[in-house]
Amino acid sequence: MIKIVVCGAAGNMGKMVISRILADKELVLSGAVEWREHQSIGQQIDRINITDNFSEAMESSDIAIDFTNMEATLYHLSIAKKYRKALIIGTTGITDEGIGKITAASKEIPVLLAANMSVGVNLIFKLVEEIASALPDYDVEIIEAHHNRKKDSPSGTALKLAEIISGKLNLEHVFGRHGNIGPRKKEIGIHAVRAGDIVGDHTIIFAGHGERIELIHRAHTRDTFAAGAVRAAKWIYGKKPGLYSMRDVLGL
Repeated sequence: MIKIVVCGAAGNMGKMVISRILADKELVLSGAVEWREHQSIGQQIDRINITDNFSEAMESSDIAIDFTNMEATLYHLSIAKKYRKALIIGTTGITDEGIGKITAASKEIPVLLAANMSVGVNLIFKLVEEIASALPDYDVEIIEAHHNRKKDSPSGTALKLAEIISGKLNLEHVFGRHGNIGPRKKEIGIHAVRAGDIVGDHTIIFAGHGERIELIHRAHTRDTFAAGAVRAAKWIYGKKPGLYSMRDVLGL
């Protein structure tokens, strides 16, 4: 049995990840963690008390799954490194400095960092790489839409898409447009929508003369991200230290 501690256990994603773990015979929920003074501290989930003591929970677990915020994630990273345990990171909005710390830690422990845990989105990552290679002269635009409570913008997924495409085409990123901007330059336009309860939509447009290609992914429920995180946890169990992605999990 693989023992998993869930960080952000009382959040929407945390609850879905826990539900997936409890329904899987290969996994056991070994810990549930929230930030200090959270109203859920002391509540029980399947005989596991929600606690603010991640160090204690990590010591008795094999893997941690983290959907929290950058500050909390980097703290969890330091504890996972201390106990030489694997960490799955689904947190978005991590700065370049934070990514540097994650990369450094991955030399000592297995870390899976994913801008998006969805199987479908990770297939999109591969497709945009192939399209960008085949159509280097096409204009590229990325439009993402999320619920009105999402704090970071653009989404981690949109930034990852832009990173992949820029790796092939070396394009500047432009975040929205306003005013007299002049003719389009060699760039990727990235646009963010925040409205209602949208789980997560991403549209990538490759436009040339006389035609365009549009790739669209719509997440109907956050459970698709939870399913991906649990799949990633099973995959990373027993792996050597390194920085992994969902593309590794899926063999893409």
